[in-house]
Amino acid sequence: MKALMLSLFLYIVIALIFYVANQKTETYDSFDLPPTRTHPLAFGRESVTLSDDNFTYHLNLSKYEEEFPALQSYRCSLVIDKEDFCRSANEKLLFILSTKSHPSSFHRRVALRKTWAKEREISRYLVKPLFLMATSPNQQHMNLVEEEDKEFKDILLWDFMESHSNLSLKEQCFIQWLFHNCRQVEFIFKGDDDEFVNPEALVKYIGEAANASHVIHGFLHHHSTAMRHGKYKISYSLFPNLKYPSFLSGGGFLFPGIHVPALYAATMRIPIFPLDDVYFGFLTLEAGLKFHNDERFYVWGLKYNICLYKKALVVHGISQDKLLQVWQELQQTKC
Repeated sequence: MKALMLSLFLYIVIALIFYVANQKTETYDSFDLPPTRTHPLAFGRESVTLSDDNFTYHLNLSKYEEEFPALQSYRCSLVIDKEDFCRSANEKLLFILSTKSHPSSFHRRVALRKTWAKEREISRYLVKPLFLMATSPNQQHMNLVEEEDKEFKDILLWDFMESHSNLSLKEQCFIQWLFHNCRQVEFIFKGDDDEFVNPEALVKYIGEAANASHVIHGFLHHHSTAMRHGKYKISYSLFPNLKYPSFLSGGGFLFPGIHVPALYAATMRIPIFPLDDVYFGFLTLEAGLKFHNDERFYVWGLKYNICLYKKALVVHGISQDKLLQVWQELQQTKC
């Protein structure tokens, strides 16, 4: 009996040795870990101190949890996902045109899909549109969103509610989605649904800019003053500094996909600021990234001159009727 038990024990030991020896060994760097709950970057946010060439900013997590608890506690959860969105580029380089939109803005999205927000190949790039949305209490709007996505398959929808401060959640969740689903993307444009975007000019721009893959491009706000009243007010207790770090206008900016892992790490560490463009500024500061200002990002509008529109990268603040008019004239006009 003892001999039988010993033989059985030796058999189990030998089997285990062979099993371990034949297992595939996987190694990951700090940004290539599988997206599991044990990811070392997902242990939780913390208070941070960030500095640029002019100022030091202390973001006290406890203050953010007091004033905007939902922003700090939310974990990104998609109602409509696009897991295979980035796998269709094949031999082309992927360029995503991502647009913040509200479920109620159905007619704006109709105009965008008729003009610049449609899939196309431009030079070496496959340009694909993607609308970023959260939920609305209006069920009719949500039904329209569901029908839109069935037809166009161009929507990411998260389960938090649309609001001004929750725009920062779109920043956070979109970066996290890119990290987990789309790290092969070459460039990402991010803007609003009330603007003209020129995909051909954007592709030409990144082909000509010597530092296109090293910096984030847009219209630079250099140390804007923190507002204490109105729509964009921020309390002294939350942000005691008089000036914000420099940031690009949320009306439209362009960033290389190579920076997604660093931005992702920043979203997992720093508190979520309730103004989305300022929040992205803090993310870039935490990630150690640089900006490039270009005057062709017209975030304050542009006088009507079709030749100026042909050269523009972005024109923010344009009605859907004006957009359709501009787009039609662009196809017919040589400048």
